[in-house]
Amino acid sequence: MLSAHEFATLQLVKDSADHIADRALLERQLVALERLAGGAVRPRITEDGESLLRNLALIN
Repeated sequence: MLSAHEFATLQLVKDSADHIADRALLERQLVALERLAGGAVRPRITEDGESLLRNLALIN
């Protein structure tokens, strides 16, 4: 189960690639770090992360 902090971070990553991903989200493979051509790294939400957010949205 995700903590409230981890869930909030997951939502932030989905909404803005500028936020740094939480280590727990990386470990759960809800967020991945994408290396760009210039060497920069940006977080992106994975399919599992998208699925989790969709399912939680149905609960609310």
